[in-house]
Amino acid sequence: MLADASLGRYWTIAAFSTINFIGMCTLTLVASVPSLTPTECVASSCPSATAAQSAVFFFGLYLVALGVGGINPCISSFGANQFDDTDPMERVQKGFFFNWFYFSVNIGALISSSLIVWIQDNVGWSLGFGVPALLAGVTIASFFSGSPLYRFQKPGGSPITRICQVLVASFRKWNLMVPTDSSLLYETQDEYSVIEGSRKLEHSEELKWLDKAAMMSENDMTTRDLFNPWKICTITQVEELKILIRMFPIAATTIFYSTVYAQMSTVFLEQGMMMDTSIGSFRIPPASLSMLDVINAIFWVPVYDRIIVPFARKYTGKERGFSELQRIAIGLFISVLCMSAAAVVEMKRLQLARELGLVDQDVAVPLSILWQIPQYMLLGAADFFAYVGRLEFFYNESPDAMRTLCSAVPLLTTGLGNYLSSLILTIVTCLTTKGGKAGWIAKNLNEGHLDYYFWFFSGLSFVNMLMFILFARKYRQKNSS
Repeated sequence: MLADASLGRYWTIAAFSTINFIGMCTLTLVASVPSLTPTECVASSCPSATAAQSAVFFFGLYLVALGVGGINPCISSFGANQFDDTDPMERVQKGFFFNWFYFSVNIGALISSSLIVWIQDNVGWSLGFGVPALLAGVTIASFFSGSPLYRFQKPGGSPITRICQVLVASFRKWNLMVPTDSSLLYETQDEYSVIEGSRKLEHSEELKWLDKAAMMSENDMTTRDLFNPWKICTITQVEELKILIRMFPIAATTIFYSTVYAQMSTVFLEQGMMMDTSIGSFRIPPASLSMLDVINAIFWVPVYDRIIVPFARKYTGKERGFSELQRIAIGLFISVLCMSAAAVVEMKRLQLARELGLVDQDVAVPLSILWQIPQYMLLGAADFFAYVGRLEFFYNESPDAMRTLCSAVPLLTTGLGNYLSSLILTIVTCLTTKGGKAGWIAKNLNEGHLDYYFWFFSGLSFVNMLMFILFARKYRQKNSS
């Protein structure tokens, strides 16, 4: 909201990058300065941190969270703003930008989950925090160094205020009939919209009750309230709200995909811990398999750009091979396969536990953890299609002056998906443990039925995919002029 309303994406990125940098420096100090670090453990006695030490530590953590929250929705939209939609070549390049933006994010995730974690475990937390802090500083310098090359878009004012104005203006005229001729609705005669940095939007036939906000009543003319936005709004302003309402079902049906993705860091790990993690003398930590998701995502970017897009373009006729909604649908379909693969592996694991008489024993089953690779690989492929598709969709379909706000929607659906995952887990546990039963997700997974849980998720994913396809087929893309 800050970026769209007043600061603009450039200064929002600059401000919140600085906040993130200060947070990382604070964490580095906490790990380096003895007075900010709790006293070392003596035998099994570990003194608690003082109130001041805890305050400084959490201050640093919250600064990082605030900084990242301000940066993430702006980075992708500001990067996409560097491409001119009216230029056919740059429009195609913008599609590739989202792919390579996703590639860069996963490169960062790979470095942080391998090199930085190794430094923290083997060298120390001071350097483990210090290296990311240094990189955060380099990032800020790199961002500012490109300033002379950037294309800037002026902020268009508060999008929330404009939404409220449309709702209030339409409510004021609830008893009026909307004219069948859209040319009778109010719009400026200027080449550009009254909203700073926004192109005009063409009138659409959906949600016609909102068109009342753009009707000029006799009272508006006699009281000279023609330019009061709380009484009369332009067609473009009304269409902004219509676009947000039309995008809502798409956003809602992508929440469950994030719920599926959340299983990678929860039940997938639980499953892996009950499998054979040894390969010869080497042991694979179950959590390390999550790196396959990152590696797989990195693999898909060049393959998609160089092989899949040219091939798909011949059949779909689309510049980027698939539309944004088609990419999301492909990702949702692959997520169904992912949960099905996890269920099949769990069925095999439980069968082996029964054959070896290990059902009552809370021990790992001699089934190699490498059998989990397909589900991690499928999840990585699903994430590539669904995540990038969501980024492109919410950027391209958003009104010009609301692009940062709409670019935050995929992040919002990710957060809601994680909360939904916790809710489903709680409900399933509660229902399946009635009557003293072990439940699907028992403390001892060998006597539980984690396979039922995976099949349940696979079924929900399939239903969610069908709902998404239904809404996507009915979706009407925006028109701007």
